[in-house]
Amino acid sequence: MQRGQITKYTAFTPIDLPDRQWPAKTITHPPIWASVDLRDGNQALSIPMTIDEKLEMFELLVSIGFKEIEVGFPSASDTEFNFIRRLVAEDRIPKDVTLQVLVQAREHLIRRTFESLQGVSQAIVHLYNSTSPVQRRITFNKSKDEIKAIAVEGTRLIKSLVSSIPETKIRLEYSPESFSDTEVDYALEVCEAVMAEWGPTEEEPIILNLPATVEVATPNVHADQIEWFCRHLKNRDQAIISLHTHNDRGTGIAATELGLLAGADRVEGTLFGNGERTGNLDLMTVALNLYTQGVDPLLDFSHLEHIRAVYERVTRMTVHERHPYAGDLVFTAFSGSHQDAIKKGMDARKLESGEQGRWEVPYLAIDPADIGRDYEAIIRINSQSGKGGVAYILNKDFGLDLPKAMHPEVGTVVNAAADQGSRELSAEEVFAVFQKEYVNLKSPLELFSIEREDFSKRGEVQVEAEVSFAGETMTVAGTGNGPISAFVDALQAKGWKDFNLLDYRQHSIGGGSKTKAAAYIQIQNEAGATFFGCGIDASIEMAGLQALVSAFNRAHSTSS
Repeated sequence: MQRGQITKYTAFTPIDLPDRQWPAKTITHPPIWASVDLRDGNQALSIPMTIDEKLEMFELLVSIGFKEIEVGFPSASDTEFNFIRRLVAEDRIPKDVTLQVLVQAREHLIRRTFESLQGVSQAIVHLYNSTSPVQRRITFNKSKDEIKAIAVEGTRLIKSLVSSIPETKIRLEYSPESFSDTEVDYALEVCEAVMAEWGPTEEEPIILNLPATVEVATPNVHADQIEWFCRHLKNRDQAIISLHTHNDRGTGIAATELGLLAGADRVEGTLFGNGERTGNLDLMTVALNLYTQGVDPLLDFSHLEHIRAVYERVTRMTVHERHPYAGDLVFTAFSGSHQDAIKKGMDARKLESGEQGRWEVPYLAIDPADIGRDYEAIIRINSQSGKGGVAYILNKDFGLDLPKAMHPEVGTVVNAAADQGSRELSAEEVFAVFQKEYVNLKSPLELFSIEREDFSKRGEVQVEAEVSFAGETMTVAGTGNGPISAFVDALQAKGWKDFNLLDYRQHSIGGGSKTKAAAYIQIQNEAGATFFGCGIDASIEMAGLQALVSAFNRAHSTSS
């Protein structure tokens, strides 16, 4: 890499548009969506899809709701050609779906393309040729007029061939390839020449696709290009302006969204952004971005896990763990502060608005349930996790509603276990740590059984318990206003009570015949340190006593 003054590369020249309007606009409705998974997506695969795999992808795209699907480059190979013929022969094309076919502005390729469309009810013929200075000079060695003539002659031939398949309604799409790196006034000149040759109307507009074949500037420059083009195009109402962004600078999604603000009507892209080099536009992300802003994208991603599974199977690609909306970890929080905020948001949602209320959960832009995902992995535990995350796991997966004051203590214990292993803990491992450290502990004090006698007139309870302390089994007895206070009295009688009871909570776990009780007790020792214990038992009374014993044992194991 060069250092200091960089002479190898030059910055893209900005568009002269001082009164640009797009920054003040918002997207209020979805664009026309066009999937190019079966063309751009397929050509980017190291192992292209078979015809059967392309059929599965086509059916997936139809189920999502795409009405315009670029199914291939039929003049490029027999596989591409035969795929379209199979769609026709097996009557697989829904009446409201338009096939799109790509073709260069070359006569023999255009004629072969029309052969592939026999029997198709409606189709978009997508004509393209490169227009950028680099392509004109290096690839084709042609002048501006010669490049424009290629586009016009290709359009003229397509127009003449429309009558050869009278049963097919043909629409024209024209792309000045590498529009992003083409002088905007020249791109406009070529597109207007194509329009003049084709003769579109308001009722039957042409599609002018303005591809960022290679990203060469920031997204705001792309938006300026689109707005400039839309404002200067003659007969703007006779054209649908389409976007086709790539992702060379990692800003394809942003460029598309700004391009829509700038006046574009239509968007081409692929699922999960599969495409040449750094990829095409990710249609799923743009659609769900709209959804999270309250705009119905008119595409159905409510079964995103299934969509991803089909995509990964037929393309042999994998969706990254951090991919927006679809990645394995995008609804997962490891950070303690994030976990705590998510838990509070989930709890507030249940109390305030219910499942159909307004979505307001910190750190989560979308409800995972809306796209067929669940809350199983929203919070996962490693050494970075916090009190809220651990409490969330224990509550959601095991029904344990820990007192809030207990969260920091338990979080510290579980995080230490994760840190010691230098890895993430599963929910089962989190529970195992909690159980080992807090639940029904048996050393140095173990409670085997207890009998109680109630003296209702005096408001007293007497207990007699069989216990083991420091390995010695014995019977202890005490009196109190309930079984827990009576058991504390029994411990005091033996000289073991070196604490004060601060808090007691209990709740049920599960339902029906399998219901258990969970109890939590907090004690404070003579030095002022506090300790929690948990008891779980079929008997709510025994659960409370086991919680007290567990807190007692934690205090003594710590002090020893």
